[in-house]
Amino acid sequence: MYDVVIIGAGVSGCAVARELARYQLNICVAEKEEDVCCGTSKANSAIVHAGFDAESGSLMARLNVEGNEMMEGLSRELDFPFRRNGSLVICLREEEKPELETLYQRGLKNGVKGLRIIGREELNTLEPNSSDEAIGALYAPTGGIVCPFAMNFAFAENAAENGVKFQFDTKVTGFQRTDNDWIIQTNQGELKSRYVVNAAGVYADKIHNMVSPKKLHITPRRGEYCLLDRSAEGFVKHTIFQLPGKFGKGVLITPTIHGNTLIGPTAEDIGDREGTNTTRAGLEELMSRAGNTVKGIPLREIITSFAGLRAHEDGHEFCIGEAEGAPGFIDCAGIESPGLTAAPAIGKLVAEIIRKLEHPLENPDFTGTRKGILDPKTLSKEQHAALIQEHPAYGNIVCRCEMITEGEILDAVHRPLGAKSLDGVKRRTRAGMGRCQGGFCSPKVMEILAEERKLEYSEITKSGGKSQIIVGTNKDRL
Repeated sequence: MYDVVIIGAGVSGCAVARELARYQLNICVAEKEEDVCCGTSKANSAIVHAGFDAESGSLMARLNVEGNEMMEGLSRELDFPFRRNGSLVICLREEEKPELETLYQRGLKNGVKGLRIIGREELNTLEPNSSDEAIGALYAPTGGIVCPFAMNFAFAENAAENGVKFQFDTKVTGFQRTDNDWIIQTNQGELKSRYVVNAAGVYADKIHNMVSPKKLHITPRRGEYCLLDRSAEGFVKHTIFQLPGKFGKGVLITPTIHGNTLIGPTAEDIGDREGTNTTRAGLEELMSRAGNTVKGIPLREIITSFAGLRAHEDGHEFCIGEAEGAPGFIDCAGIESPGLTAAPAIGKLVAEIIRKLEHPLENPDFTGTRKGILDPKTLSKEQHAALIQEHPAYGNIVCRCEMITEGEILDAVHRPLGAKSLDGVKRRTRAGMGRCQGGFCSPKVMEILAEERKLEYSEITKSGGKSQIIVGTNKDRL
């Protein structure tokens, strides 16, 4: 019996879990995948939006600005990387200037600080590689970049350290309402709870529609990306947007917090809620449109491409609150861009809704800080040498592209909600995210996982489920 069951361990669900852990509540996060951060939260632009795009007066606009303002403090408390690099919306034609002015005025109404419209000369100073056709831009100094994996894991680990339980490989299949409780039917048996928080991403409408007569409709919107090697670091310093259109903010180009350069996303509405495959047409469109705002993109430095899905609700608005006809069932649905930015504020809002309904006592043992995985590259030579003396695994490089040590991988496996798969290690440490994309380090990572998790090699997966890496041996075939 739980007080709250949260469906979904993406960044929104984990932010809610962390905020609710401030109270004396028995909380469980049920996630259908094998790990935290397996849906939209793992495949996005990694942008902390300033807040000038969402319609003034919308919940999306309010939570965007609130989340942006919370990000710096949270990154220190929970030890995840974040940087205010600023963003630019580039204007290419005189006839588009009114659209730029509209964004500027909307940003002022939304409470975005420091917004300015700049001319060609200042734009060229800020971004020398901006298009020769650019005539100006909207400059937002509060825009930033973050590691979405690290942020999601930070919320989840801090929640777990404060007593929140996580149940993975648990798919919700139905609900039954009793007098005061919800019985949640899953493929792993039943969970019983006073409150349910629906943070199920692209499946949030399916979950909502099981309990409420007022239906929601979410369309999976696929966005494809290309990632450039760190050898292209510094090509752009700010997040560079095109003027937004019908399907969102258009193709952007941005530095990442780890020194890569990211191009994307496209925007294509699809029917498949698991359709994270890239397409030839999508990547060709990406390359074609990316050059509109920036010149000379070093496309030869692309090391991988990927796609993510946005949970686009028909009204293009966050749907947060108690579902109609379903007391105690709290929606956290339609969380698309700027959902990553808004996640801290979403967590606070949902926790406040439940606090007003339940009036729980504060948790006197709540700890609001968390320490992330130690990165030896941040240490001095003397500090690193001392660390290796104490823990020799930090002197053994496993991933040569990203210079990730065995010590970091061991930490990723054994910390709260530790990694169980290759992708779990990759998202926590970056082992396998470099130029060779895991070609050299994967066997060693598998060896560490097998030893530390007490698994056979055939049991190790790329990302849980049936994604085994080893499916047989040469000796068996012979």
